[in-house]
Amino acid sequence: MIDYLQNLSPVTQAFFATLFTWALTAAGAALVFLGREIKPKILDGMLGFAAGVMIAASFWSLLAPGIAMAEQLDLIPWLTAAIGFMAGGIFMRLTDKILPHLHPSMARSEQEGIKTSWQRSTLLVLAITLHNIPEGLAVGVAFGAVSAGLPTATLGGAIALTIGIGLQNLPEGTAVSMPLRREGLSRGKSFFLGQASGIVEPIAGVLGALFVIKMQFILPYALCFAAGAMIFVVVEELVPESQRNHKNIDFVTIATMIGFTTMMILDVALG
Repeated sequence: MIDYLQNLSPVTQAFFATLFTWALTAAGAALVFLGREIKPKILDGMLGFAAGVMIAASFWSLLAPGIAMAEQLDLIPWLTAAIGFMAGGIFMRLTDKILPHLHPSMARSEQEGIKTSWQRSTLLVLAITLHNIPEGLAVGVAFGAVSAGLPTATLGGAIALTIGIGLQNLPEGTAVSMPLRREGLSRGKSFFLGQASGIVEPIAGVLGALFVIKMQFILPYALCFAAGAMIFVVVEELVPESQRNHKNIDFVTIATMIGFTTMMILDVALG
């Protein structure tokens, strides 16, 4: 597979990679065809696993390579990392504050972002769509970085990140489709809306790759930006959502560690 990808442009690589992550979002949403419910403990564990994957990916696949690139480009590594990382978090906070959305465990009255009369189902999809933006961006930036020819950016590392993001997209698709099914939507519509939350990833991936190819001098900042955006999602959404049932905290914590370990192995083995 690596040999085949090497013959493609970075933008095409990013496009196919984010199609893969979108497909796994759809696979997670497809669980709605197996039933109306999934045990809360299992879903919490899946979200904890996703959080672990994203934390590991943020460091191993994004932040650490960004710092190394800053050194190679004669930038101040700690300052580059701090600026990029915080910019990613601030960007997600601003987006979170503006875009109307609703997390699955919240009542309609707890809608975040600009107030709107949109249906609850639309707001649920937008919540996951919002958090898929940094994931697609991270994959796109990773493939775009390979084209810079810097030793810290490898195709294997970009593939590892893609696999990790794809794995954690499974529970995200489920986290949309199952609540919609419980609220009375048909299985087909619940699946369609669940998988639709991942459509933003190919868009963000292609834009991320194009952006860093055109302006390679911002690569270290872009990698750290993607890391900050992903950590924001983990702390603001995945961890609270996975630990809302205090009886499952230990189980979720272990699932988070398993997710972190899985992503770390992928990155070290392939990167």
